Formats: sequence, structure tokens, C-alpha cells
Amino acid sequence: MSSSAIPSATPADAQARHAHERYARYPSLADRVVLITGGATGIGASFVEHFAAQGARVGFLDIDASAGTALADSLGRFSENQRHKPVFASCDITDIAALRAAIADLKAALGPIEVLVNNAANDRRHTLAEVTPESFDAGVAVNLRHQLFAAQAVAEDMKSARAGSIINLGSISWMLKQSEMPVYTMSKAAVQGLTRGLAKDLGRYGIRVNSLVPGWVMTEKQRRLWLDDEGREAIKRGQCIDAELLPEDLARMALFLAADDSRMITSQDIVVDGGWA
Repeated sequence: MSSSAIPSATPADAQARHAHERYARYPSLADRVVLITGGATGIGASFVEHFAAQGARVGFLDIDASAGTALADSLGRFSENQRHKPVFASCDITDIAALRAAIADLKAALGPIEVLVNNAANDRRHTLAEVTPESFDAGVAVNLRHQLFAAQAVAEDMKSARAGSIINLGSISWMLKQSEMPVYTMSKAAVQGLTRGLAKDLGRYGIRVNSLVPGWVMTEKQRRLWLDDEGREAIKRGQCIDAELLPEDLARMALFLAADDSRMITSQDIVVDGGWA
């Protein structure tokens, strides 16, 4: 894109640029093709923003078409570092045929996938008594199954490149023995087993697979649905660092795991939780 086509910077652009300039830049991420699932809101949206700010070619999926389109449009301003507008594809990641088709569309638009961030999940609360075979299958589909099939869909690209990074989002919830979400905690524990198996299978091709394991991240959804005084007190008791864990804290670790700086880190569980687990 020519410099003459770059829109004028706004005060918000300057503020965002200053925020990003406080932290590391990774030259290896420039022009790298990155796929993010569940990227329209919350932690996923922060992933999209941060990878775009590194100059990566970002494609992202989400069932929320309105939020996904709005995010892509909002990140359509190009700068010295953000070289590409993110590309959004609406997709229900629990529909594996739709997931495969959406990934194929993003490959056609961006090129072979070099980084996969398996972020999509839903931490809906539910009791053991409420679980049915149907809700069990639905919970596994949204929190675990798609991670394997997304990895399968990008593996050949990475094998051909003899390089790649797959980042699977886990959770400390099961480590803390969190109650009233047994299918979710089971699925998130299984993510770390998936990571280790894939790391061994794909390591011979230079592909790294790691779990990025968040604590309680203060997204808009968490504040609206779950955070209360009792929760704030639990955070204060549990975390070693008495500060809110934010989506950008996860995004900055994902950048490192996707960049060449972490080239010999694989089969690991990288916990970002303020020291809670």
C-alpha cells in the first residue's frame, strides 16, 4: 500500500501506537500469516489487534459476524507497523465442515497459514446434574474438538514450510478445581494433552505446539456476567500480583510464542495468571 493511501492518524491511533511501542516488536512476525479462532471479541480480539500491529497477515474466525466485521473495519487503518488489514470470516467452529471451508477461504485470501491461535471457547456455567449427552457433546465441540481439526487444516501448510507455531488456549480453571462447569474444565484439561501429542507428531517438521493457559482474564463478558465482589476477593487472595489480568497480557505472550524468538519452545504449558495456579 502506498504511503499516499495511508489514512491520516487520529488521536486514538496515536494512543494505540504509544501503547504498542512500550512492548517488544518481533521482526519475524511481519507478513507472517496468522489464523485466530474466536477472534471477534474478548481475548481473541486482542490477539487480532496485536498480531496486526506486528505487521502480520491476520485472518480470524468467529460466529459473531457483526462483531467480527466491525473489528476488521476498525483495524483497517494502516500504519508503519500495521501493514495489512485483518480478514474476517464468519464461521461456527463447532461445524467442522464450515470450519474447514472458512480456513480454506482465509488461505486463499492470505496464503499458507504459519501461525494458528486456537482461541475459541465458551465458559458457560453448568452443574453436573444439568449435563446431558447433547450438552456434553456441545461443550466439547466448542471448547476442545475444533482445536484438533483447525490444527489438522493448517498442518500441511506448516509441514511444507518446515516451520510453524500452534497455540492452544487452555485455562487454569481445572487446576484450581473450579466448580459448576465440569464439561468446560474437562475440555480445558484435555487441551494440554492435545498440545503434547501434537508437539511430538509435528516437531519433526519444525512445527511448535504450546498451550497458552490464562487465569481469570477481565474481558467485557467476564465483567458483565461473572465478576462480583466475591470474585474480586478471590482474585486478590489467589494471585501473587494484585492487578487485573487483561486480554493484552495474553496477546503479548502469544506474540512471543508465534515469533522465531521462541523457536525451541514446544510441548509447554505457558501459564499467564498473575501467579494464581
